[in-house]
This record gives sequence, structure tokens and C-alpha cells, in this order.
Amino acid sequence: MASIPLVMTLGNSMLIPVLPIFEKKVGITSFQSSTIITSYSVAAIILIPVAGYLSDRFGRKLIILPSLVLAFIGGLISGFSSWKLEDPFLWITIGRILQGIGAAGATPIILPLVGDLYKDDDEKASSCLGIIETSNTFGKVLSPILGSIFAVFLWFLPFFSISFFSLISIVLVFFFIKVPKGKKEKPQPFKQFLKKTKEIFKQEGKWLYPVFLLGAYAMLILFAVLFFMSDILEKTHNIEGVKKGFVLAIPLFTLCVSAFVTGKKIKGDTTVMKWVLVIALIMVSASVIFVGYVNEKLFLLLVVTSILGTAIGGMLPTLDALITEGIEKEERGTITSFYSSSRFIGVAAGPPLMSLLMKEYLNISYIASGVLGGLLLLIVVVLIKPEKSGDQTKTA
Repeated sequence: MASIPLVMTLGNSMLIPVLPIFEKKVGITSFQSSTIITSYSVAAIILIPVAGYLSDRFGRKLIILPSLVLAFIGGLISGFSSWKLEDPFLWITIGRILQGIGAAGATPIILPLVGDLYKDDDEKASSCLGIIETSNTFGKVLSPILGSIFAVFLWFLPFFSISFFSLISIVLVFFFIKVPKGKKEKPQPFKQFLKKTKEIFKQEGKWLYPVFLLGAYAMLILFAVLFFMSDILEKTHNIEGVKKGFVLAIPLFTLCVSAFVTGKKIKGDTTVMKWVLVIALIMVSASVIFVGYVNEKLFLLLVVTSILGTAIGGMLPTLDALITEGIEKEERGTITSFYSSSRFIGVAAGPPLMSLLMKEYLNISYIASGVLGGLLLLIVVVLIKPEKSGDQTKTA
């Protein structure tokens, strides 16, 4: 299971340190290069809810495998067009959209699958979600390093490598994921499904919507900062290639460690989860406002972004656990898919927003991000409340 978020993270984050090379080789602007990330994410945003519904209706594994095949094909299209075409930008984008469709049908299905496997043990579910999120964040640590190493040999090799990693995940999923056998129930009719989904949002929306917002916010900040760092390390600090990959991996490593530790510690306890979110949002809001001010001092930039990474690493498995453990199995795939879509909104918006704002409004944009984090902190304090009864739906 952990191979899936690892592959999908590599499929997106591995390209971030290579974007300046793409700009030179393909002859595109900074904004256009950011759309290589965004096209992947937009496709995922649109189709993730559909994949969630289909996984509830037809089964998790039956949706995951074809999706991984699409990610495999998308990597081949992007890589081959970069290799053989004089003007490959359009076909790179088409390949990235296919990969995004693959991501839509694979990554979000993991959360409800964990819930299915550990439905009677919240502590095991939280721990497993921590491992899944750690795999996701470990992919982010590996991504800039691998992307930079591959680009040293061939600038378009990262695209082909995505297909290679997808193939490995296809084999692992096919042979090793055993979906628990249970009583097969007749799938819900679509109208009944819509009605039930509306009821869930009506009953649980008070805490679900803040969780969606937090997921979008965390990924927006993360990918905006990574895009900015990839650019500033070359232009201000003259750090390029593999060395840049290792530097970018530093704050991502703190994110990875934080996600792993948090997944182990929260143990299905929503009181602990709420405090993790509160502390993490305070850290994000306090650190992100300084990113623009310290960008010319490499050591301080890495300190600030490492604090930021630690905070986001604490948020992600906590949000995963709140969603997975707070929603019944029958609707889990659909609801977690909306949550995954919200995260991809942040991924899609971060790079292009940063490409537009960093020239004229760099510090203002980071200060605004800190203020937004403060507002989300207030929302968490007011709307996410652990229930004393110990009922499955732990927030109110």
C-alpha cells in the first residue's frame, strides 16, 4: 500500500528541481513550467471523487490497478515526446494529465482501504496511516534527489522513471494487497449514493470542511515553498543539479520524520489529534512569514523551511486519521476522495501562484499565508471537538 503514495509523490515532486532545466530545454516560461505540476493535479482534482465512488461501488483494488496503468502510460508519453519532438510541451502536458487521472484512482483509495483492513482497531489504523503518510513524505524527500540525478544523465529521464516506478507498484499491488473478504452487498444506486453523501456532509460538515481546508492549505504552502526554493537556490545561491536536490530534501526530511512519529503517537485519540493540529498551525503560521525575508541566507532559509516541514508533517497523518476513522466504511471512499481532491487543489495552486507572486509580492504572499494559517487555527479550535462518548465519529 505504501508504494502507491510513494510512486504518485515521485510522479509530481521529482519534477520540481528539474523545472528550470525544462524551461531552458523546451523554451518555456516559469509559469508554463509550473503548469507541468498543475496539469497533473487538476486532472486528479476533477476525477478523485469519481474514483472514490467507484471504489465504494466496485472495490478498492479494481480501481487502483487500472489507475496505476494510466500513470505508467502517461510517463511514457511525456518522456517519449520530450525525447523525440522538437516542441514537446503539449504532449508533455497530455502525459501529465494521464498521470493525474492515474493518481486520482490510486492515491485516495489507500485511505479507505486502510480503514477497511483495520476497521475494528483505531490504534492500528492510525499507525498504518502514519506509515502511508510517511511513505508519501519520504517520496518527497527522495524526489528532488532522484529528479536531479536523473536529469544529470538526460533531462527528460524523470518522466520515464515515473513509468518504471508505477510498474513496480502495479506488481506489488497485484500480488500483495488482499482485500478482506466479506459479505457482498448490492451496490447503492447512484441517486441513493448522492442522497447519502449529502446527508453525511449535512451531519458531519461542521468538522469535515475544516479538514478539507487544512489539507488544501498544507499542500499549497508546501508546493509553493518548494517551487520558490527550487528557483532561488539556482538564482541566488548558485546551487544546481544533484546538490540542489539534496538541499531541497532537508526540509522534506523533517516533514517525513514528523509524519512517521505523529502517526505512531496519535493512536486514534482525537484529543491528541486536535492538539497536534493546533501546535502545527502555530508553527506553520509563525515560520512561513519569514521565508521571503531569509531567502538570501541559506542556513536561515533551511531552518525556517525545516520548521515548516515539521509542522506540515504533523498535520498530514492527523488529517488522514480524522477522515478515515470518523466516516463509516460504506461512504469512506467517497469522503476521503473529496479530502484528497482538496489536497490536490493546494498542490495545483502552489507553483503557479508562487511563479506569479514571487517577483513583486514575495513577502506579502508569505505574510498572507501566515495570517490564513492563524484563521484556520481559530476554525480548528472552535469546530473540531473530540467527543467524550468515544463514539466512532469522534468530532463534532
